[in-house]
Amino acid sequence: MKKIILPLLLASIGTAAGVGAGIFLKAPPEETAEHTDGEKDETHAQDAQKDDDQGDAKYEESGDFQYVKMNNQFVVPIVDDGAVSALVVLSLSLEISEGQQSAVFQREPRLRDGFLQILFDHANLGGFTGTFTNSNNMNTLRMGLREVAKNVLGDIANDVLITDIVRQDI
Repeated sequence: MKKIILPLLLASIGTAAGVGAGIFLKAPPEETAEHTDGEKDETHAQDAQKDDDQGDAKYEESGDFQYVKMNNQFVVPIVDDGAVSALVVLSLSLEISEGQQSAVFQREPRLRDGFLQILFDHANLGGFTGTFTNSNNMNTLRMGLREVAKNVLGDIANDVLITDIVRQDI
């Protein structure tokens, strides 16, 4: 009998703790309440104004952008002495002008081809060996990727973001 009660008790305590943590850590709901006379709640309006001010400062010098994640990851083999010694897997996103997402997807094969060429060149030059995530290596890689994006997309592309990068030695 004790062997049955103890697991049930532990499961109940764990479930209760998980639910409690979920409730405690849940994000507060957006306040959209309006007064009966149609005026917005003052605190909500002030918060919205602060958000707008910060948003304007963030995009004031660079315009409005949206982010498009490339559909598939990029896999780059690292070749040493004629054999693959490691694989680098990257996820990329593009920072583009607002409303130009369809143009990116129409030109995605050319983008992927150009990005892969830059990634292979970077790998062949030793960019993914040693401390491959140091700022000099990453800046060189970002500049090459950005150049390809600008060549393929023109003024639509603003930047290329490396959202994930992993190296797996074989």
